[in-house]
Amino acid sequence: MSKLLTVMNIVSRNLAFFFLAALLALAPAARAQSASYIVSQHGKSVGTATVTFAASRDGYDSTSIVRVDLQGLNYNISKTEQLTQSNQLKHAQLSATVNGSAVNVVAAPDSAQILLNISANGRSVTTPLARHATAVFLPDFDPGAFDTLLALAVTQNNRDLWAIIPKKTGSIQPVQIATYADEKGTLDGKPVIVHHLVATIAGARIELFSGPENQLLQAELTQQGFALVRKGFILAPPVKPGAPPTQ
Repeated sequence: MSKLLTVMNIVSRNLAFFFLAALLALAPAARAQSASYIVSQHGKSVGTATVTFAASRDGYDSTSIVRVDLQGLNYNISKTEQLTQSNQLKHAQLSATVNGSAVNVVAAPDSAQILLNISANGRSVTTPLARHATAVFLPDFDPGAFDTLLALAVTQNNRDLWAIIPKKTGSIQPVQIATYADEKGTLDGKPVIVHHLVATIAGARIELFSGPENQLLQAELTQQGFALVRKGFILAPPVKPGAPPTQ
Protein backbone atom coordinates (compact mmCIF):
# COMPACT_ATOMS: atom_id res chain seq x y z
CA MET A 1 0.00 0.00 0.00
CA SER A 2 2.82 2.40 0.92
CA LYS A 3 4.54 1.70 -2.41
CA LEU A 4 1.30 2.45 -4.24
CA LEU A 5 0.93 5.75 -2.37
CA THR A 6 4.54 6.65 -3.18
CA VAL A 7 3.96 5.96 -6.88
CA MET A 8 0.74 8.01 -6.82
CA ASN A 9 2.55 10.93 -5.17
CA ILE A 10 5.29 10.84 -7.81
CA VAL A 11 2.70 10.73 -10.59
CA SER A 12 0.79 13.62 -9.03
CA ARG A 13 3.94 15.73 -8.76
CA ASN A 14 4.86 14.96 -12.36
CA LEU A 15 1.38 15.83 -13.58
CA ALA A 16 1.50 19.11 -11.67
CA PHE A 17 4.90 19.88 -13.19
CA PHE A 18 3.75 19.15 -16.73
CA PHE A 19 0.54 21.14 -16.21
CA LEU A 20 2.57 24.15 -15.05
CA ALA A 21 4.97 23.74 -17.96
CA ALA A 22 2.04 23.62 -20.38
CA LEU A 23 0.61 26.83 -18.94
CA LEU A 24 3.97 28.56 -19.29
CA ALA A 25 4.27 27.32 -22.85
CA LEU A 26 0.87 28.78 -23.68
CA ALA A 27 1.71 32.17 -22.18
CA PRO A 28 2.22 34.74 -24.95
CA ALA A 29 5.94 35.48 -24.59
CA ALA A 30 5.68 38.30 -27.12
CA ARG A 31 3.45 40.13 -24.64
CA ALA A 32 6.24 40.78 -22.13
CA GLN A 33 8.47 42.78 -24.42
CA SER A 34 9.80 46.11 -25.52
CA ALA A 35 10.88 46.90 -29.05
CA SER A 36 12.18 49.89 -31.00
CA TYR A 37 11.60 50.63 -34.67
CA ILE A 38 12.80 52.95 -37.42
CA VAL A 39 10.17 54.70 -39.51
CA SER A 40 11.32 55.32 -43.09
CA GLN A 41 9.89 56.61 -46.35
CA HIS A 42 11.35 55.36 -49.63
CA GLY A 43 14.34 54.04 -47.67
CA LYS A 44 15.10 57.29 -45.82
CA SER A 45 14.73 57.40 -42.03
CA VAL A 46 12.03 59.88 -40.98
CA GLY A 47 11.22 58.84 -37.42
CA THR A 48 11.18 56.29 -34.63
CA ALA A 49 8.64 54.18 -32.76
CA THR A 50 8.69 52.14 -29.57
CA VAL A 51 6.26 49.73 -27.94
CA THR A 52 6.18 48.11 -24.52
CA PHE A 53 3.86 45.31 -23.44
CA ALA A 54 3.52 44.31 -19.78
CA ALA A 55 1.31 41.72 -18.15
CA SER A 56 -1.45 43.08 -15.90
CA ARG A 57 -3.68 41.28 -13.43
CA ASP A 58 -6.25 40.36 -16.07
CA GLY A 59 -4.55 41.01 -19.41
CA TYR A 60 -1.94 43.36 -20.84
CA ASP A 61 -0.99 47.01 -20.72
CA SER A 62 0.81 48.53 -23.69
CA THR A 63 2.43 51.86 -24.47
CA SER A 64 3.40 53.08 -27.94
CA ILE A 65 5.36 56.22 -28.78
CA VAL A 66 5.81 57.38 -32.38
CA ARG A 67 7.78 60.33 -33.75
CA VAL A 68 7.73 61.19 -37.47
CA ASP A 69 9.25 64.36 -38.90
CA LEU A 70 9.42 65.06 -42.62
CA GLN A 71 8.40 67.82 -44.96
CA GLY A 72 4.67 68.37 -44.63
CA LEU A 73 4.21 65.96 -41.72
CA ASN A 74 5.21 66.38 -38.09
CA TYR A 75 3.50 63.54 -36.23
CA ASN A 76 3.92 62.62 -32.57
CA ILE A 77 1.75 60.18 -30.66
CA SER A 78 1.68 58.54 -27.27
CA LYS A 79 -0.81 55.71 -26.82
CA THR A 80 -1.70 53.70 -23.73
CA GLU A 81 -3.92 50.67 -24.05
CA GLN A 82 -5.41 47.93 -21.93
CA LEU A 83 -6.13 44.51 -23.45
CA THR A 84 -7.68 41.32 -22.17
CA GLN A 85 -5.70 38.09 -22.01
CA SER A 86 -7.18 37.22 -25.41
CA ASN A 87 -5.90 40.53 -26.88
CA GLN A 88 -9.32 42.19 -27.01
CA LEU A 89 -9.53 45.93 -26.47
CA LYS A 90 -10.63 47.20 -23.05
CA HIS A 91 -9.57 50.84 -23.30
CA ALA A 92 -7.23 53.00 -25.38
CA GLN A 93 -6.11 56.59 -25.00
CA LEU A 94 -4.11 58.53 -27.57
CA SER A 95 -2.43 61.91 -27.23
CA ALA A 96 -0.95 63.36 -30.40
CA THR A 97 0.26 66.44 -32.19
CA VAL A 98 -0.13 66.51 -35.96
CA ASN A 99 1.57 69.46 -37.66
CA GLY A 100 1.35 71.39 -34.41
CA SER A 101 -2.33 70.67 -33.69
CA ALA A 102 -3.21 68.70 -30.55
CA VAL A 103 -5.41 65.62 -30.89
CA ASN A 104 -6.76 63.41 -28.11
CA VAL A 105 -8.63 60.16 -28.69
CA VAL A 106 -10.30 57.73 -26.30
CA ALA A 107 -11.72 54.36 -27.38
CA ALA A 108 -13.96 52.61 -24.88
CA PRO A 109 -15.92 49.46 -25.78
CA ASP A 110 -19.03 48.54 -23.85
CA SER A 111 -21.48 45.67 -24.22
CA ALA A 112 -23.27 47.25 -27.20
CA GLN A 113 -20.79 49.47 -29.06
CA ILE A 114 -17.40 51.12 -29.15
CA LEU A 115 -17.44 54.78 -28.17
CA LEU A 116 -14.73 56.78 -29.91
CA ASN A 117 -14.17 60.30 -28.60
CA ILE A 118 -11.93 62.56 -30.68
CA SER A 119 -10.92 66.06 -29.56
CA ALA A 120 -9.08 68.30 -32.02
CA ASN A 121 -8.94 72.00 -32.89
CA GLY A 122 -11.07 72.89 -29.87
CA ARG A 123 -13.86 70.55 -30.90
CA SER A 124 -14.90 67.19 -29.55
CA VAL A 125 -17.00 64.50 -31.19
CA THR A 126 -18.10 61.11 -29.88
CA THR A 127 -18.80 58.48 -32.51
CA PRO A 128 -20.53 55.19 -31.65
CA LEU A 129 -19.00 52.34 -33.67
CA ALA A 130 -20.26 48.82 -34.21
CA ARG A 131 -19.09 46.49 -31.45
CA HIS A 132 -16.56 43.88 -32.61
CA ALA A 133 -14.65 41.94 -29.97
CA THR A 134 -11.72 41.47 -32.36
CA ALA A 135 -11.27 45.17 -33.22
CA VAL A 136 -7.78 46.69 -33.05
CA PHE A 137 -7.21 50.38 -32.25
CA LEU A 138 -4.95 51.33 -35.17
CA PRO A 139 -3.22 54.73 -35.26
CA ASP A 140 -0.67 55.36 -38.02
CA PHE A 141 2.82 53.85 -37.56
CA ASP A 142 1.88 52.17 -34.26
CA PRO A 143 3.90 48.95 -33.76
CA GLY A 144 1.78 47.98 -30.75
CA ALA A 145 -1.37 47.96 -32.90
CA PHE A 146 0.32 45.71 -35.46
CA ASP A 147 1.49 43.37 -32.68
CA THR A 148 -2.07 43.07 -31.43
CA LEU A 149 -3.41 42.53 -34.95
CA LEU A 150 -0.87 39.74 -35.50
CA ALA A 151 -1.82 38.07 -32.23
CA LEU A 152 -5.53 38.21 -33.05
CA ALA A 153 -4.90 36.94 -36.58
CA VAL A 154 -3.44 33.75 -35.09
CA THR A 155 -6.33 33.08 -32.70
CA GLN A 156 -8.95 34.09 -35.30
CA ASN A 157 -7.37 32.19 -38.18
CA ASN A 158 -7.22 35.52 -40.07
CA ARG A 159 -11.01 35.92 -39.91
CA ASP A 160 -13.41 38.49 -38.40
CA LEU A 161 -10.74 41.13 -37.78
CA TRP A 162 -11.50 44.85 -37.58
CA ALA A 163 -9.56 48.09 -37.32
CA ILE A 164 -10.66 51.17 -35.38
CA ILE A 165 -9.34 54.15 -37.40
CA PRO A 166 -8.98 57.27 -35.20
CA LYS A 167 -9.17 59.86 -38.01
CA LYS A 168 -11.70 62.64 -38.58
CA THR A 169 -14.81 61.42 -36.70
CA GLY A 170 -13.53 57.84 -36.54
CA SER A 171 -14.55 54.62 -38.27
CA ILE A 172 -14.26 50.86 -37.99
CA GLN A 173 -13.11 48.89 -41.02
CA PRO A 174 -12.84 45.16 -41.81
CA VAL A 175 -9.35 43.72 -42.13
CA GLN A 176 -8.61 41.09 -44.76
CA ILE A 177 -5.44 39.09 -44.22
CA ALA A 178 -3.65 36.80 -46.67
CA THR A 179 -0.82 34.51 -45.56
CA TYR A 180 2.22 34.17 -47.81
CA ALA A 181 5.14 31.74 -47.70
CA ASP A 182 7.63 32.22 -44.86
CA GLU A 183 10.79 34.15 -45.58
CA LYS A 184 14.14 34.49 -43.83
CA GLY A 185 15.93 37.25 -42.04
CA THR A 186 18.21 38.06 -39.15
CA LEU A 187 17.39 39.68 -35.81
CA ASP A 188 20.35 41.07 -33.89
CA GLY A 189 22.60 39.03 -36.17
CA LYS A 190 20.84 35.71 -35.58
CA PRO A 191 18.85 33.86 -38.27
CA VAL A 192 15.09 34.01 -37.84
CA ILE A 193 12.13 32.54 -39.71
CA VAL A 194 9.87 35.36 -40.87
CA HIS A 195 6.11 35.00 -41.32
CA HIS A 196 4.72 37.11 -44.17
CA LEU A 197 1.15 38.41 -44.20
CA VAL A 198 -0.64 41.08 -46.17
CA ALA A 199 -3.40 43.08 -44.47
CA THR A 200 -5.87 45.12 -46.52
CA ILE A 201 -7.70 47.85 -44.61
CA ALA A 202 -10.04 50.30 -46.36
CA GLY A 203 -8.26 49.61 -49.63
CA ALA A 204 -4.77 50.16 -48.19
CA ARG A 205 -2.31 47.27 -48.47
CA ILE A 206 0.09 46.65 -45.57
CA GLU A 207 2.88 44.06 -45.78
CA LEU A 208 3.49 42.53 -42.34
CA PHE A 209 6.54 40.48 -41.38
CA SER A 210 6.59 38.78 -37.98
CA GLY A 211 8.87 36.50 -35.99
CA PRO A 212 8.28 33.01 -34.59
CA GLU A 213 6.29 34.44 -31.65
CA ASN A 214 4.24 36.61 -34.03
CA GLN A 215 5.99 39.79 -32.89
CA LEU A 216 6.18 42.57 -35.47
CA LEU A 217 9.51 42.78 -37.29
CA GLN A 218 8.55 44.94 -40.26
CA ALA A 219 5.49 46.68 -41.70
CA GLU A 220 5.36 48.26 -45.14
CA LEU A 221 2.64 50.72 -46.18
CA THR A 222 3.11 50.14 -49.86
CA GLN A 223 0.98 53.00 -51.22
CA GLN A 224 2.79 55.75 -49.29
CA GLY A 225 6.27 54.18 -49.36
CA PHE A 226 6.50 54.10 -45.55
CA ALA A 227 8.09 51.25 -43.62
CA LEU A 228 8.34 50.40 -39.94
CA VAL A 229 11.38 48.19 -39.24
CA ARG A 230 12.43 46.77 -35.91
CA LYS A 231 15.95 47.80 -34.93
CA GLY A 232 18.35 44.93 -35.53
CA PHE A 233 16.11 43.21 -38.09
CA ILE A 234 17.12 42.59 -41.69
CA LEU A 235 14.77 40.87 -44.13
CA ALA A 236 16.64 38.60 -46.52
CA PRO A 237 15.54 38.97 -50.15
CA PRO A 238 13.26 36.02 -51.00
CA VAL A 239 14.37 33.58 -53.66
CA LYS A 240 11.12 34.25 -55.47
CA PRO A 241 7.93 36.13 -54.57
CA GLY A 242 5.63 34.20 -52.29
CA ALA A 243 2.03 33.51 -53.12
CA PRO A 244 -1.02 33.03 -50.94
CA PRO A 245 -1.89 29.37 -50.40
CA THR A 246 -4.83 27.99 -52.33
CA GLN A 247 -7.99 28.30 -50.30
